[in-house]
Amino acid sequence: MYVHEDFHYDGGVRSESRTSVIESTVVVSSDQHVALKMPAYTFSAGDRDDDLLWSLMKTFNGVDLAETIAYIALSLGVAFTGSLAAVFLVALVQPGHDLPFGGGMFNLHGGIEVHVAIFAIATATFALMRWQAVRLGARLVGRYGMGLRCKVHSRLTEAPLASLADATSAEIANVLTYNVEIIVQGFSALQQLILAAVTSVVSLGFAFWVSPPLMLAAPVLACIGLMTSRVFGREQAVVSRQYVADMTRLFWHSEDFPRRLRHVRSFEREGSEKASYSAISARLYQGYRRQIELVASGRLILELLAAVGISAIFMFAHLWHGIDQPSLIAVCLLLGRVLPYALSTRQSFQQLRSAQPAFELWRKYMKMDPVQRSVPTVRAAISIATLHIEHMRIVPPPKGIEVAALNLVPGELCLISGESGIGKSSLIDVLAGMARPTLFSARLGDDPINFDDYREVVRKGAYVSQNVRPWQHSVRECLLWAAPDATDETMREVLMDVGFDRRLIRENGLDTALQSASNKLSGGELQRLLLAQVILRQPLLALLDEATSALDASSEIAVLTTIKRRLPQTILIAVSHRSSVLAIADQCLILSGNEPVTTIARKTDSRRVAPNAER
Repeated sequence: MYVHEDFHYDGGVRSESRTSVIESTVVVSSDQHVALKMPAYTFSAGDRDDDLLWSLMKTFNGVDLAETIAYIALSLGVAFTGSLAAVFLVALVQPGHDLPFGGGMFNLHGGIEVHVAIFAIATATFALMRWQAVRLGARLVGRYGMGLRCKVHSRLTEAPLASLADATSAEIANVLTYNVEIIVQGFSALQQLILAAVTSVVSLGFAFWVSPPLMLAAPVLACIGLMTSRVFGREQAVVSRQYVADMTRLFWHSEDFPRRLRHVRSFEREGSEKASYSAISARLYQGYRRQIELVASGRLILELLAAVGISAIFMFAHLWHGIDQPSLIAVCLLLGRVLPYALSTRQSFQQLRSAQPAFELWRKYMKMDPVQRSVPTVRAAISIATLHIEHMRIVPPPKGIEVAALNLVPGELCLISGESGIGKSSLIDVLAGMARPTLFSARLGDDPINFDDYREVVRKGAYVSQNVRPWQHSVRECLLWAAPDATDETMREVLMDVGFDRRLIRENGLDTALQSASNKLSGGELQRLLLAQVILRQPLLALLDEATSALDASSEIAVLTTIKRRLPQTILIAVSHRSSVLAIADQCLILSGNEPVTTIARKTDSRRVAPNAER
């Protein structure tokens, strides 16, 4: 495997380039190789830690900023009390001797008991303040992660459907879950860097105050440490970006696994599926291993430099005869406080760099503009008159869809029929008010309305598609999500209407689990449950996008007839490929692939419509 930009795993160094491409050949079995070439990642001089820090700071709210300042102040107190405890320890190491530094302020009167008590108080204060700083830091990190999740979820929820057209469900799942965890780890690493910086400044300040000659080497050691912190930085950025990309691909392999497995087995491609998954898993292993190796390598360099630095200080003290032993002990104790932070700083920088590609993915979705809504001239209706859509044009599909003279009447069922991929879902999105048509002219009763008015009128709607799966834990939670005030009696009644009551008798009633392997619902049962939500919702407009596709023909007719009866004030629009639905439909809207203009037939024309519906 090799990577441009002077970075390699086990291949040679390639020519320098601003574009990094990682290629690999992964041995899956003794007779099979899988070659992967991932998308290129580009980076420039702008991809630096300070850019990420500024970007993170801009996501802070007022509370985050205030608590961050409090965390820095508390860290300063921790560093100060810890340094004082280190200096007081010198008096215990050499009892009975006055300390030659501090102008006598550390020369306390009394016996060893007084010195021990003072050291214990300083150490206890240090421990308590550090404990409080950790608690404050944990609260800040936890709330920051919660804020990132809520912000991106809110933005996705408000985003126009068109802006999500090019986004994969795997990437969206990643940005809502694991991706935020990487950012949170980077933010936690930033806290550790702040603590390390404050502790280092205070400890080195104390050390310089105790013995200025011994600290002459500090600038040199600081420069060396800074240079080593930049070692492997560019490689770390490349590996981190690749890791995020591979995690997204792994989501693809894991998404809706039972359906995917049926598809794979029917094509007899189990071997290819295993090979592809193994290849991505191997890349994740290599990326994780390399990140740990980079951290370990940086730590090794710092440890060696620390050993050399401390040895140099002892040699310097030996050659400079004016340096006393208590000062040497105090300086070593203070530098010893810095050493653990110096070793962890390297890892913190690596985690911060790992968070950069994850943060870029988060910002990609945060840049989505929310749905723009104009101020409607009508209010949301409790009940509505007939909606007359005089003319409407929808794009996509590329040819567009022209709809004219479509009357949506409460209590009636409108069937939408047409070939797959012709634009039925796009039409449903517009009728639901979730996507804006390129042309819209309509009336509510006798009053003309624009699309924003239409959207306000049908705001109390219900949209169910064939691929929606309940995410609640039980039947009760699923139904209460749609109607929070529904009683148990009402829920049982609507479940009986859609034919779900037999499942309740076999299981635990309304508390039947939806995610349990032993109580797993079939596709038809899931659709019945979602249709029960529609009845409880009592919407003004119900759109069923193949929401009965998992039912057999007779069950589909029975359920749709019941819904129509239970919702006399609701406009029902259903997408179905079965011609049998025409028997209960009041009108049918037919989409033809030959021309963009739709055909609308009322009940009296159903015989003419029937041959065009797919079975």
